[in-house]
Amino acid sequence: MDNVKGEESFEASFDVRSQQVARVYAEALIQAAEKQGKSDLILEQLTALVHDIFQSQPLLEKFLGSGAIRRDVKREAIERGFSGNADPLLTDFLQVLNNHERLELVRAVWSCYRELHDQRSDRMRVKVRTAAALSKEQEEQLKSELRDYFKLDPILDVRVAPDLLGGMIVQVGDWLYDGTVKTRLERMRNQLMAGAHYVQDRRDQFSTAN
Repeated sequence: MDNVKGEESFEASFDVRSQQVARVYAEALIQAAEKQGKSDLILEQLTALVHDIFQSQPLLEKFLGSGAIRRDVKREAIERGFSGNADPLLTDFLQVLNNHERLELVRAVWSCYRELHDQRSDRMRVKVRTAAALSKEQEEQLKSELRDYFKLDPILDVRVAPDLLGGMIVQVGDWLYDGTVKTRLERMRNQLMAGAHYVQDRRDQFSTAN
C-alpha cells in the first residue's frame, strides 16, 4: 500500500515538473513570437498541430514523444513535415524541443502558451457545464456577469451534461461555482444529517446527565 502511495506521489510530482518545464518553453516561445508579431499565428498553428494533426495522426504524436527514436531521425521528420507548412519560428521551436529531448511536451507547451496568450490579451477560458443548452441570451448574460466579476473577457466552453439535475457548473482555473440542483440537494441533505447528529448528541448528553 505504501509503495502504491509512493508511486502516485512520484507520478504527481513528475507531472508538476513537466508542466513547469513546459511553461518555461511556452514563455520563451511567446516572447519570441511577440517580437516578430506572430503570437496569434503561433497559437493558431500550435492549436492546429495539437487538435487537428495529432488528432488525425495519433502515431505522429507518439513518434515525436518517443524516447526510443533518435533525435536525428526526428529532426529530419520535422524538417520534412513542417518546413514550408508551418511558420519557421514554430519549426525551429520544435527542433529546439527535439534537441533537448522534450518533444513529448508539445501538448503541454500549447496549453501553457494559450494561457499566457490569454493573459496578455486580458482574456480567460471558462468551462461551463449545464443540464440543458443555453440560449444566446443566456450565454451573453453569463459573459457579462463573468466580465464584471473578473474584469477579463471570457471565452466560454459550454457543454451539456445530462447527468446534472439543473443549473450549471462554471469553472475558471481553480475557481468553481456550482449552481446545480443536485449540489444544492446534497448540501441540504448534509445540513440535515449534521442537524440530526447534533440532536442525537444532545439527547445522549441529557440521558447521561440524568
